[in-house]
Amino acid sequence: MSASDGPPVDLGHLHPAPGAKRAPKRVGRGPGSGQGKTAGRGHKGRRSRSGGNSPPGYEGGQMPLQRRLPKRFPAGSTVGPEELRARGLVRGRHPVKCLADGTLPHALTVRLQAFSKRARELIAAAGGSAEVLDVDA
Repeated sequence: MSASDGPPVDLGHLHPAPGAKRAPKRVGRGPGSGQGKTAGRGHKGRRSRSGGNSPPGYEGGQMPLQRRLPKRFPAGSTVGPEELRARGLVRGRHPVKCLADGTLPHALTVRLQAFSKRARELIAAAGGSAEVLDVDA
């Protein structure tokens, strides 16, 4: 078989496969269309309304993955208000107090505005240090 046996092969003769191209769905054009009235959006609810979309990471009220995952700091790192804000653990410019809840697996330098007595003990037991900042910091 030679190149002259079939139709010319160039970009001008290419066509999509049969059935590959479909007309766009025309919604909200009357009851006879099958997509009239609510236009395929159902009744009520956020997704039925114009502009009713979700922010990125929204999981329908379930605790988002970003908030479910632990926010760990590597050994020897310094933890302060700015690091906590960067990881989304605290918001705003309010003073931050470290409380003893759980365990500390490795040494950290924790620099915050206040510490509970037990928190200081846990940080020291892990080999870290607790430094008190001014309330303005």
